[in-house]
Amino acid sequence: MPRRKRNAGSSSEGTEDSDFSAEHTDSSESEAHAVQNTRLTRSSLRLSRSSQGHLTGKHERHFSISGCPLYHNLSADECKVKVSSRDKHVEERTLSQRQDENRHSVRQQAQTERQLRYKEKVTEMRRKRNSVPPKEQKDKFTEHRQTHSSSREPLLENITSDYDLELFRKAQARASDDLEKLRLQGQVTEGGNMIKTIVFGRYELDTWYHSPYPEEYARLGRLYMCEFCLKYMKSQTILRRHMAKCVWKHPPGDEIYRKGAISVFEVDGKKNKIYCQNLCLLAKLFLDHKTLYYDVEPFLFYVMTEADNTGCHLVGYFSKEKNSFLNYNVSCILTMPQYMRQGYGKMLIDFSYLLSKVEEKVGSPERPLSDLGLISYRSYWKEVLLRYLHNFQGKEISIKEISQETAVNPVDIVSTLQSLQMLKYWKGKHLILKRQDLIDDWKTKEAKRGSNKTIDPTSLKWSPPKGT
Repeated sequence: MPRRKRNAGSSSEGTEDSDFSAEHTDSSESEAHAVQNTRLTRSSLRLSRSSQGHLTGKHERHFSISGCPLYHNLSADECKVKVSSRDKHVEERTLSQRQDENRHSVRQQAQTERQLRYKEKVTEMRRKRNSVPPKEQKDKFTEHRQTHSSSREPLLENITSDYDLELFRKAQARASDDLEKLRLQGQVTEGGNMIKTIVFGRYELDTWYHSPYPEEYARLGRLYMCEFCLKYMKSQTILRRHMAKCVWKHPPGDEIYRKGAISVFEVDGKKNKIYCQNLCLLAKLFLDHKTLYYDVEPFLFYVMTEADNTGCHLVGYFSKEKNSFLNYNVSCILTMPQYMRQGYGKMLIDFSYLLSKVEEKVGSPERPLSDLGLISYRSYWKEVLLRYLHNFQGKEISIKEISQETAVNPVDIVSTLQSLQMLKYWKGKHLILKRQDLIDDWKTKEAKRGSNKTIDPTSLKWSPPKGT
């Protein structure tokens, strides 16, 4: 995600880094900043002139752009019509699920006839796409973008199937409804004291969730961060001055893994409290369920970085309790947005299980997992099980043996086998089915992916910490 062009920001009053030089910004930068503010203000006014309606169709007014029907190219009446159809669909689905639960025992994992029919229906709907000539569609999108610029959402019709587009619309409405609930509870104010973007190294990142930064920073809407020490600042001028003085080029703590450009540092929350607190605040901008911000002393943080000639750049991290009663090997895990969908998330997960193997323990992530975290873990568990079954040569296999070999909790193994339809209950016994079609698909994907984004156990130089 390359950094967008931006101007030097506001003055540095109220921060410990402020000095006389911050007051003497270049006049052209100030003028450009004023023009940008004017443009943003006018854009906001165009959207807020009519605050009537809400994307969910459940409220009469909206207080943020996420709930604005106009921004999403809809009218307030259209949103009200959509919510009634969605509520009806939810009621029908809930009723059918209850009927399935009453009709079948928990142990039976086969899909019902209704589920199979619905699956076929969805497959058929996804095949259907409105046939619009590419040139005509491109001209329509270009005209919309030139007319409305960033004050409207891009046109989404004909990009995918109507079914998937409706799923996306439902997710948008649900997220907007959740934000409205937070506003009504007082957790998010109408003034928008929520950080919208952060400048982080070479990137400018849009944030996803609210993080409890001090109010004097949160109300600015944009934060400037040092990507090495994670200190947050108010303006580009302060960041530039800080980078000239900052001696950090990698996280604090011990480097316990290195292979090529990838390194992992073990950071003690008790010894490096400020760094770990800043890391948690940064993570909360991209995690919904995270609640730990300041009480970092009982935790160890494992920070993955990618090195170049300028230093070790933050890729992601996971934290774990020093003494976990339930043997959780991960308390919180995050891959930075600019490194997502590149295999780093699975590397972090694999590294957490490698530590569990060295400790001779069976591990599992702490719940609840975020949406992206759950997807990553399910994908990882699937690969681990398919790899184990591919290499297994015996005739009898047990969940306990798989758990001891992979360090994956038996509960996670069972849930993964069930989702893959590889676990059946027959004549009073649970049987594991070795589905060769899934194993062949995994082998094909593994061959295409290569071995660049994998953890090498021989590169780990670590022994379990003794005491706290």
